Amino acid sequence: MKLGDTVPNFTFDTDLRKDQSLHSYIGDNWLMLFSHPADFTPVCTTELAELVKLAPEFSKRHVEILAISIDSSETHRAWAKDINAVVKGCLSVGHHLPFEIIADTDRSICTELGMIDPDEVNSQGICLSARAVMLFGPDRKLKSKILYPATFGRNFVEILRMVDGVQLGTKAPVATPANWTSGENVIAQPSLSQERVIEELCGGDPDKCKIVPLPSGKRYLRVIEGDAYLKS
Repeated sequence: MKLGDTVPNFTFDTDLRKDQSLHSYIGDNWLMLFSHPADFTPVCTTELAELVKLAPEFSKRHVEILAISIDSSETHRAWAKDINAVVKGCLSVGHHLPFEIIADTDRSICTELGMIDPDEVNSQGICLSARAVMLFGPDRKLKSKILYPATFGRNFVEILRMVDGVQLGTKAPVATPANWTSGENVIAQPSLSQERVIEELCGGDPDKCKIVPLPSGKRYLRVIEGDAYLKS
């Protein structure tokens, strides 16, 4: 899928339920779809354990979570106990997770969404689902997409940062600089006139917009102070 594409309304089974509609699952929320190569594998187990820990942070941002791989619902349920054991540090745990895992056994969803890794093959010679992250908005459109190789575990702090930045862009005409985190200075979008920047992003206070002097003489790097853009 390309940015801006609408996700198809797949019907799917998970570790908990059958015949779910993706669009109904999203509702009026955002959706983060995480694919992983295989259940009962080391990197994937650490990743989903981290996702369990951070589930409340996604909830604060009105982001529904769905994991997905080509394993079966039964395998997902059994593996969930291992995930919870890593989170809680004990073996006496259940299989309930704060999110569901899609059983894409025929690889139809992962294939259509471009989540198949041609270089990661199981013992049967079947290409596995990639280590991918897709963020969809309440409008069902793809807002962001990240792909990782099978050997490289995802950074979920960065994924939360990505959610914050993408959601911010839907609230105000701003962009985020390198290494930005929530609440820090942002940059006015180039298409905005200086008058609109002052009025809409600085609450009428020109001192809250710093135009960075550059050798070119162009005045395109306009830094907005802190979270003034959300208070204006």
